[in-house]
Amino acid sequence: MIPNADEAKKLWDTYHLPPQKRIHVTHVAELAVFLAGKINKPVNIHVLQVAALLHDIDKAAPKLHGEQHPDTAVRILREEGMGEVADVVATHSLYSILSARPPTTWEQKLLYLADKMVKYDIVGVDERFNLWNAEHLPPDAQKILDESYPLVKKLEQEVFNLAQISPDDILTGKGELL
Repeated sequence: MIPNADEAKKLWDTYHLPPQKRIHVTHVAELAVFLAGKINKPVNIHVLQVAALLHDIDKAAPKLHGEQHPDTAVRILREEGMGEVADVVATHSLYSILSARPPTTWEQKLLYLADKMVKYDIVGVDERFNLWNAEHLPPDAQKILDESYPLVKKLEQEVFNLAQISPDDILTGKGELL
């Protein structure tokens, strides 16, 4: 079952998604769907939108022993009967691009990239990484950040080349989204 956007948003209350995360996921969904409409690739827009709206559903949810983000989100979505959505959400964490299971489908790639372009507004990949760098992360997290950046930039280039716009077009509103 894949809910519509309103049904997906009802799950925010069920799982106590914090207000700032609701803003984040809404912008991620808007950007991901916008980019999907710009590239000439087969994308299940409905699955992408719902995955974007629910990709951080676990932020206030209790985690089981050994779970980390997004494991809990994937479990919650599977328990809710949304296996297809869970498959998209499973590869959105920063470290997944470095893993044996990086984002490979267009739904996964677009969710991953949009998530790396949004804080509480669309800020772009470079600014998002600058914000993370300003957090003075522990060495292991900083290593993931540093190693993932070139791969995220490569994905950004791939998507924006297909979309025939630049990331600056999004940030300045020339790309129609803002």
